[in-house]
Amino acid sequence: MDRDGSSSFSSLKTYLLALADTPSRVARRAGSASTSFDEMSRARSRSGSDMRRSLRWFDLVGFGLGGMIGAGVFVTTGRASRLYAGPSVVLSYAIAGFCALLSAFCYTEFAVDMPVAGGAFSYIRVTFGEFGAFLTGANLILDYVLSNAAVARSFTAYLGTALGISTAAKWRVTIPALPKGFNEIDFFAVIAVLIITVVICYSTRESSVLNMVLTSLHVLFLVFIVVVGFYRGEWKNFTKPADPVHHPGGFFPFGVSGVFNGAAMVYLSYIGYDAVSTMAEEVQNPVKDIPIGVSGSVILVTVLYCLMAASMSMLLPYDLIDTEAPFSAAFRGGSDGWKWVSNVIGVGASLGILTSMLVAMLGQARYMCVIGRSSVVPAWFARVHPRTSTPVNASLFLGICTAAIALFTDLDILLNLVSIGTLFVFYMVANAVIYRRYVSVGSTNPWPTLSFLFCFSLTSIIFTLIWQFGPSGKLKAFMLGACTVIAIAVLQIFHWVVPQARKPEFWGVPLMPWIPSISIFLNIFLLGSLDGPSYARFGFFSALIVLVYVLYSVHASFDAEEDGSLSQKNEEFMKESNESEDPSLKV
Repeated sequence: MDRDGSSSFSSLKTYLLALADTPSRVARRAGSASTSFDEMSRARSRSGSDMRRSLRWFDLVGFGLGGMIGAGVFVTTGRASRLYAGPSVVLSYAIAGFCALLSAFCYTEFAVDMPVAGGAFSYIRVTFGEFGAFLTGANLILDYVLSNAAVARSFTAYLGTALGISTAAKWRVTIPALPKGFNEIDFFAVIAVLIITVVICYSTRESSVLNMVLTSLHVLFLVFIVVVGFYRGEWKNFTKPADPVHHPGGFFPFGVSGVFNGAAMVYLSYIGYDAVSTMAEEVQNPVKDIPIGVSGSVILVTVLYCLMAASMSMLLPYDLIDTEAPFSAAFRGGSDGWKWVSNVIGVGASLGILTSMLVAMLGQARYMCVIGRSSVVPAWFARVHPRTSTPVNASLFLGICTAAIALFTDLDILLNLVSIGTLFVFYMVANAVIYRRYVSVGSTNPWPTLSFLFCFSLTSIIFTLIWQFGPSGKLKAFMLGACTVIAIAVLQIFHWVVPQARKPEFWGVPLMPWIPSISIFLNIFLLGSLDGPSYARFGFFSALIVLVYVLYSVHASFDAEEDGSLSQKNEEFMKESNESEDPSLKV
């Protein structure tokens, strides 16, 4: 295991020879797909010790709640309501929750069939090969690190709000010599990140207990906000703005398009469930616990988010809502004895930030661990400590990177770098679950399925572009209707003509291929609602990831293949029905 990359990187001469051979190595390795059996046995053995199976369904529900109910809802709700949806932001949360649930179904089928810590990376690797998996996994890790750094910075701000202290003046050190946006040193953010890093290195079981305690307290704070909002709010605020002359009224002040644009914004509050799938390797009974844990947490969070959005809409007319701190600002401006609620909200948000950081940092470490198992990054990251049964090396490395970024980088700069990568990964997983159901390597022609996925995605993209940029009127409605009819026709023809090559042994996405196809469409539709800087970030980091793959990863995995550690692209795969028949690997 320690030899990965030795033949290509042993000297400058051998590395230059390897670079000269890059095209043939990329052709050989980029599309090389793993198998479920390999991911659960040979690849997992590269970590040395196994991760301890100590989690149950309620632990996964707790991780899902902790990962999703973070600081996002305290910010995105205000912006989505004020700028896009108005009071109908309640429906925006319901639509976003429905979209998240469909994606969660796709994750669950993979996680039950292949309970490993790699999450989306492993799912893409067994379907679309090494390069697609590396691109998605690396984007996810970048999103995790940057978003955790942003959340750590916001923790300092919310904690200061809870205590009535000016964060910038008291808790951050300004260094004029550094450029603006990088000159406010935040030691409290670094301390928070390092403490959580130590906790997740020590034990997953104890991390779950800590998450349960923090999440329970946070949920109580949120329930308090909902109750107070309904108690103090007025129903008329659902339909009447404060300034009807300059702002439209009604429950849908920005129309149906505003509801969907709001859903694209608030969807980022749901992305924490992705980290739950990385816990699959540490679950006692994956067949039972994973479906309940993943889907149950998404449903509970959706209900809670809708209640919070309704509470905020009752407190204030949508055109008076503060886009940055909607809940705390609704109470802070009053003089009727309720200003103390703003401090309570600051405490609740601080707890939510800690839980979301805990779950996200657990997830990012497990992604890095499994990517290390695949030999596209140094195998040092794959090591699992024999005493703690946790990926200590990956946890420490990513924790230090997160702390270093959180130390000096401004919150606004970080937030502009995060968003699109996660939606892209959800889109890829929905495609992968269809491909895996309808294609069996070596015995099924993959082109009918690939053609369907291409045509359906293309139709969804055209629909999204027309929705976003088409002029209003009957022509736009006709074109949208035509795209809808074409997409349904393509989907139904595929359903009739192409038989499923594989049926899940324990748990599968229902109504195949309809549910993952709807998930594909919704993820593309939400991707179309993101701004230009998000695509610029995605393009920049994707190019950087491709460069790393070409200069290092493909050569390291090629060497591992030569050593016999990885399977070859054209190797005779064992049948999946035989691979997954070992019950010990399933549960």
